[in-house]
Amino acid sequence: MLDSMKTLLLMALARPYYYGGQAVMEGVMMRGARSMAVAVRTGDGGIRLHQEQLRGLYVGRIRRVPFLRGVIVLAETLTLGMKALLFSANAALEDEGEEEISSGAIAVTLAASLTFIAAVFFIAPLLATGLIGRLFSTSGTGLFALEGGIRLAMFLGYVALIGRLKDIRRTFAYHGAEHRTIHAWEQGAPLTAAGVLPFPNAHPRCGTGFLLVVMVVAIVVFAAVGDLPWPLLIFSRVALLPIIAAIAYEILRFSAAFWRFRLVRLVFQPNLKLQALTTRDPDSDQIEVAIAALHAVIAGDAKAQATPATSR
Repeated sequence: MLDSMKTLLLMALARPYYYGGQAVMEGVMMRGARSMAVAVRTGDGGIRLHQEQLRGLYVGRIRRVPFLRGVIVLAETLTLGMKALLFSANAALEDEGEEEISSGAIAVTLAASLTFIAAVFFIAPLLATGLIGRLFSTSGTGLFALEGGIRLAMFLGYVALIGRLKDIRRTFAYHGAEHRTIHAWEQGAPLTAAGVLPFPNAHPRCGTGFLLVVMVVAIVVFAAVGDLPWPLLIFSRVALLPIIAAIAYEILRFSAAFWRFRLVRLVFQPNLKLQALTTRDPDSDQIEVAIAALHAVIAGDAKAQATPATSR
């Protein structure tokens, strides 16, 4: 039994690099093993590209350490995402002849967004659960499950609500284009609009699915912490987020490594279903943008691989 578990673990750790990305304003960002690229559709119908090599913590050995890599990936998702959003936003403003946004403004927006997420999706459910517990004189594990249920309901409601906005629907379509393009690459299909279009919008490694896993793991972690004085309870909901993210990331990697097994696909089916809220069917133009980003990041990885380590 132990030998079998060791074999499965080694198989998971030996998997090839998983390409990933995110949708941005009128475009897609792709993250490779040693590079990142952003492609956006411009007002004149062209595609504008930005590609850069990744160094330091983005590609270091520490990024391969289980559990620790989940925290690093979370941090780099925020930083690379900020760069990609800045590029896409400034491309749109340039098309309209308006002044570009500074990186400082984006950083302030990101900080405000993170504060909003922590307050609304982690602290507010705790306060609501505490109020319910006092009203009905209840306590224990059931309240932690209730807190998790409130958090999930708030998240689903928020995503469903913003998904009704026209600009967000277009971004969700680019999200679908990103997923379909990665599917095509992993399946060896032609990276053309016709070759990518047949693939599904949902992908096992989607960030939306990651958030769902985070919420499930949070229930277990917060229950393990148990009842604390209120100031410490509120602090724990924020301080434990990196640990929760690290555990959730390993779970998601495991599911991706063994997706070929029916049981794994069954257990993680909610991840795919949830992506119906954050993806839309892309058109050929949007798929072409995602393909351009993936081509750029693959070329960037090839260039980095061919460059001697001493020169990086």
